[in-house]
Amino acid sequence: MDTCGICAGDRYITNSFGNVTRCPSCHGTGRRSEEGGLRDVTKTKPSHHQPKVVPGAKPSGPSTFEGGQLALEVEASSGTPDQKAKLIREILEYEGSHGKCTQTFIKKMRKQLRPPT
Repeated sequence: MDTCGICAGDRYITNSFGNVTRCPSCHGTGRRSEEGGLRDVTKTKPSHHQPKVVPGAKPSGPSTFEGGQLALEVEASSGTPDQKAKLIREILEYEGSHGKCTQTFIKKMRKQLRPPT
């Protein structure tokens, strides 16, 4: 094993403020790690992994559970077919831009489903 390129084998690094900490590259061993340099911590949350959208492909229905339930409520409502189609398109567009239907959006949609008083 070779010496670490970041700390030069000293096992510690010092920043411009004088703080001393273990080398993040070799984790304080002073030797070059087999797995490479610094660990990449970006894009580790499941929410960062959005489904890939194929250009030109139109979704046939909502992709999330909440969107599906909301679409069923729209279909069961007493509205015209045009109104129902418009609301379902709105659900699909919202899921496309936000990833899922939020509680605020669900409340807004249910409010539109209520018959006028």
